Amino acid sequence: MISAVASRRHVIADDLRAQISTGHIKAGERLPSEAQLAARYTVSTPTLRSALALLQAEGLVEKVHGKGNFVRHPLRRITYIGGGRTPANAALRVSIRTTKLRARGHLATLMRVPAGSPLTEFLCLSHDGKSPHSLTRVYIPRDLAPADVPGESTGLDGVAATLTKRRPPLIEIRERVCARLPTPVEATTLRISSALAVLEVTRVTTDTTGRIVEAALLILPGDRADAVFTTHPTTDERTAKG
Repeated sequence: MISAVASRRHVIADDLRAQISTGHIKAGERLPSEAQLAARYTVSTPTLRSALALLQAEGLVEKVHGKGNFVRHPLRRITYIGGGRTPANAALRVSIRTTKLRARGHLATLMRVPAGSPLTEFLCLSHDGKSPHSLTRVYIPRDLAPADVPGESTGLDGVAATLTKRRPPLIEIRERVCARLPTPVEATTLRISSALAVLEVTRVTTDTTGRIVEAALLILPGDRADAVFTTHPTTDERTAKG
């Protein structure tokens, strides 16, 4: 049986959703304060926040700390193409932060290096206009890391080209894809609801000597992400079916 509170939050969310879809409340516009909305709908502040959380999880509303809730502009979708291709969208602006660190714990296991091995981390945060769009952490052995990575770039393809220009010939790119809830840091960085699932892609790249030359962790919000993988049958497989 649906509780009265749960029913009420859905009614509020439906009403606000309808106002957004009809343009009564426009993209980029700030919603009335939570206190004002709670009074308008004659509900408690927790019930009102619960209703807003539904819209935040759908990507319709964005809560900006210290400023309030805003109607989101339609977001560009991210298409992740399997095989080591980065999300393709040249219109995105990418900020890059470089950090030198030592491999520890899970990172040492992922890179298959002894604990304490020198790595360089590139934290790439893409933006669609003013809104954070996707988050990528790239780890490269320090001796292969480029020294001239800019602090900002246009398009993730350009970032990938810069990070891989010293990379030796490859033999394998292995990817693991899973859906999960964001960590508190990811939710804050991407300005998404903690209830909105993200698509996590873990990509490990190995060279012809068996050395892992890159590990990338991509976090793509579920309200704007697609993953595409294409498999080409081998000659033997096509012959067997013919």
